[in-house]
Parts: sequence; structure tokens; C-alpha cells
Amino acid sequence: MTGTKQKLEGGQAVFGGWLMTGNPAVAEIMAAEGFDFLGVDMEHTPTSVEDVYRIALAVKGSGCDVLARLPSCDPVLAKQVLDMGGAGIIVPSVNSPAEAAQAVAMAKFPPEGVRGASLCRATGYGRHFDEYFTAHNRQVVVVAMLEHVRAACQADAILATPGIDAVLIGPYDLSASMNLAGQLDHPEVRAAQETILDACRRRGVAAGIHVVGVDPDEVRRRVQAGYRFIACGIDTLFVREGCRRMLEGCPRSR
Repeated sequence: MTGTKQKLEGGQAVFGGWLMTGNPAVAEIMAAEGFDFLGVDMEHTPTSVEDVYRIALAVKGSGCDVLARLPSCDPVLAKQVLDMGGAGIIVPSVNSPAEAAQAVAMAKFPPEGVRGASLCRATGYGRHFDEYFTAHNRQVVVVAMLEHVRAACQADAILATPGIDAVLIGPYDLSASMNLAGQLDHPEVRAAQETILDACRRRGVAAGIHVVGVDPDEVRRRVQAGYRFIACGIDTLFVREGCRRMLEGCPRSR
């Protein structure tokens, strides 16, 4: 069982880096720093299935799980990223119980799902097919993104779906759906997040949030509030913040 899945089932918090560049060297560096998982963003980037394959190779043996954030609730793409060695999927814009059920089904083999089986990289090109097929359905990580006000209103029904391991609130999309784009601390946006968090508590699903800024204090506050699936920062922001800090001390002519 993956470390992420094991910790979630044990009631622990997990912390993941977020990868926008799709670069395997960056993934390797981040994985070595101790993240439980890397969220590989395929929705807002040109990251491809081949990139996921290279990232999975780069972090192999690190103990860091690769979770692909899909661009949509797409069973073909879900199958491909899992075949390449992904430990799970992060499915965007899950706004109804039906979409939640599809998210789970496309991650799992029959009879629990609809994922097709093959002699792919994840099975050692067939070498470990039997073991992989037998264990996969209980080991795969399925994360549903609740990032619209409609999802907040249906959170309890969505989270009644068996097989969802965690929810990830997309704070920017959630705020935008409320005509409050980027106003993450607005009382109405915070209230919508609390609605989702309360539903997670009732349904026994790990609540998650993306702490976008490089802000360890905010990560601690979110854990104290009850969140257990925390996406931490973005690789591009880590680079930007490092550049800014370095240049702060440099004497520069005007």
C-alpha cells in the first residue's frame, strides 16, 4: 500500500507538493525533500501522459506517490496515468454524486470499476500483473476536487460515494464560482469551505485544501482546523520565492 493511502486510512495528515512544470528533475528534487505525494497538474499545464511516465520514473524509490490531477473526469486518461505508475488520480470539478461515482469507477478494475487491464509499466510490463490486479482496487488513491459552490451545496451527497479517499478544495475556482475570484479569505468563501469540511467529518473522508502560497503557518492552521490532505505550494512559486529572496540582498543600480 502506498504511504499516502496508508496514512489517510490511519487518520494521519499527508502533505504534497504541486507540480506545474511537468519537469522530472523538479519532481525528483521535491520528492527527495519528504513530500508524501506530488500532485502533477495536467489541467492547467501542457503536462502529458508521457510527462507523467517520466515523473514516475524520476521519483521511483523515493517513497513519494505520484497523483495526477486530470484535466477532466476522463476514464481514458485516468487509465493511462495509472498504467504509467501513478498511485492515484485527483479529479477536478466533481459537482454531483454521479460525477463522484464516475471518478471512483474509472480508477478501479471490475467489478468495482471500469478501468481496463494491461501489461503496462505499473504491472512491471506483466511481471507482477496478478499481484497488481489483486491489490490495486484497495490501494489506488481517489481524490475528488470540490471547487464549485454547487459542489459545496451537495457535499454530503457527493461524499456518500464509496471509494473516495480524500477531497481537495480548489480555493481559487471555488471563490470564482461565487463571483469572488481570488478572495480566499472572504467570509462566504470561508463558509463554503467549512461546509465541505463538515461534510468530510460526517462521512469520514479526509478533507483537503491547497495552500497555494509558500506559507508553513497556514499549513499548520489548516491541519489544526481538521484538514488532512494538504497540497503545499507550487513548484513555480518555490522557484519565484527563492529568486526574490536571493535578490533582496543584492545591491542593484537603478
